[in-house]
Amino acid sequence: MTIYLPELDAHDVSFPELHHALTEPDGLLAMGGDLSTARLISAYSNGIFPWFSEGDPMLWWSPSVRAVFPPDTLTLNRTLRKQIRRYKLHFSVNTAFAEVTRHCAAPRARQPGTWILPQMQQAYLQLHHLGFAHSIEVWQHNKLVGGLYGVMIGQLFCGESMFNFLPDAAKIALVVLQQHLKAVAEGWIDCQLPNPFLQQMGVQSIPREEYISLLKQLKDKTVVKSHWQAGTIAQDIADA
Repeated sequence: MTIYLPELDAHDVSFPELHHALTEPDGLLAMGGDLSTARLISAYSNGIFPWFSEGDPMLWWSPSVRAVFPPDTLTLNRTLRKQIRRYKLHFSVNTAFAEVTRHCAAPRARQPGTWILPQMQQAYLQLHHLGFAHSIEVWQHNKLVGGLYGVMIGQLFCGESMFNFLPDAAKIALVVLQQHLKAVAEGWIDCQLPNPFLQQMGVQSIPREEYISLLKQLKDKTVVKSHWQAGTIAQDIADA
């Protein structure tokens, strides 16, 4: 089957209207363009994200269903608290962003390739340097054992990827993220697409239209920059 995709202009960071997104494959909206900071911010501000593999053109998506964690839906249950104590874990924000993205990019079991290509890592590192992209890190002593990264659009955290080298470290990072957000915002987290891992954590699937409405409510609300200053996260936040 032949499909038509708009090709983005190198000098225009705008995107087609979301109703032009394909139903098969679901949410595919456009191709081409670049991974400049301006284009990425434009994409996330309009409910769009890049996702493509090595050898593919740059592809931009806005799926018909989005996976989100509403405020106060992520908590440390008994098992996760035991894991924190057992492994003597501690947490930080924005102290190892590049390392987190490299670990997220590493091929997973039964997944030989990665979509977090070197140019993608570099693009998000630039967003990080400009204060738009952030990471949560999970440490065992001085070893990074889990974490996640994503883009903050107003008061909505758009999660990109996570990893763990210890059981449940990614789950714990996700909970710590929402606890950290709650200090300055409601705590909404966008996880793009539902999957079994997120569903196990209680993610909610909402229609694109509802997601865009939420995005419009949150994207112009600000968060003080000091909240994302690199440093440790107090243990009482993680234990909340």
